[in-house]
Amino acid sequence: MKGISYLIDEAGNKTAVVIDLKKMRDFWEDFYDAYVVEKRASEPRLSLEEVKSRLREAGKLSKK
Repeated sequence: MKGISYLIDEAGNKTAVVIDLKKMRDFWEDFYDAYVVEKRASEPRLSLEEVKSRLREAGKLSKK
């Protein structure tokens, strides 16, 4: 795959990957987004109404 290289140990096992960020920007962004989602999976969640309420209180959402 162009833009992706592997580092290989003495036994021929792939041990790391090097990603050319200029060539593989979209791939990296998708990978990073998936990582962030997984990392935050156990964080507490707010309902949409709670988020809207906080935004209104901060003056960042109209009071419709």
